[in-house]
Amino acid sequence: MHEYIRERTISAGRHIVETEETVRSIAKIFGVSKSTVHKDLTERLPKLDPALADEVKSILHYHKAIRHLRGGEATKAKYEKQQHLSN
Repeated sequence: MHEYIRERTISAGRHIVETEETVRSIAKIFGVSKSTVHKDLTERLPKLDPALADEVKSILHYHKAIRHLRGGEATKAKYEKQQHLSN
């Protein structure tokens, strides 16, 4: 594994543990795709730092459990904004 991938993986893992941000927002911060971040956190990180990977895994599970709520909030905000603009 290239050193820059190793460093990005560890940094992304630490960042998600510190901030509990989503994979999508971490992808923007690191300038990579969310697929890359997901692969870093789920496949590469356990080989590099198993303890950190366990912490990250619990955060990812939490995000997966509440994703339907986040989606509903985003849709509600979208329609409220459209209604406000049309009035």
